[in-house]
Amino acid sequence: MALRIVLAEDSYLMREGIGSLLELDDQLELVASCEDPDELMAAVEEHTPDVVITDIRMPPTQTDEGIQAARRIRTEHPDIGVVVLSQYVEPAYALKLFTGGSDGLAYLLKERVGDLGELTNAIAQVAAGNSVIDPKVVEALIEARIRQESSMLGRLTERELEVLAKMAEGGTNAAIADALFISPRSVEKHINAIFTKLDLPPKDEVHRRVAAVLLFLGETDG
Repeated sequence: MALRIVLAEDSYLMREGIGSLLELDDQLELVASCEDPDELMAAVEEHTPDVVITDIRMPPTQTDEGIQAARRIRTEHPDIGVVVLSQYVEPAYALKLFTGGSDGLAYLLKERVGDLGELTNAIAQVAAGNSVIDPKVVEALIEARIRQESSMLGRLTERELEVLAKMAEGGTNAAIADALFISPRSVEKHINAIFTKLDLPPKDEVHRRVAAVLLFLGETDG
């Protein structure tokens, strides 16, 4: 039995191109084509497909509508697999897609769509409840992790990063303690550890706090 597909893509040419490609495989049946998230969700409710293929950027904001739709579909219809297509290598979007679980999800670059074998493999994998991530995105994620580990902020624990983030917001030790539900003494210990790990020598306390915050903002803005 052919896998039933719903396609969501706001570009008419891309939508027609993918549709024509799917028709080349008699194991796939395109049951609906949509151009925005509302049409997509309506088609999912009407057809209950095996797999949804959706562009990552669709109206109205052209940001991550495809990811939002994918996560909603997987929550409301866990038996439906979703293949998300992206024009660019965007590791942050891939991470957002897979947050909360990767079963039945795929993240592919649109350049792979021309290869029917790669597209049909992704469709088959998500229909079986497995996950697929584009090799180029994997490379970008690895490079980002290497950069993070080699950065000075990579020396800090998760809690120390939380304390530093609150410092960047201008929080006093007492305010940080309240926000993170820890004692003021613990905050002091974390701050001293931050200064040590960021190689900030003993100087005026205000100067060290400013230096730490500037380092945090400089690296997180990148």
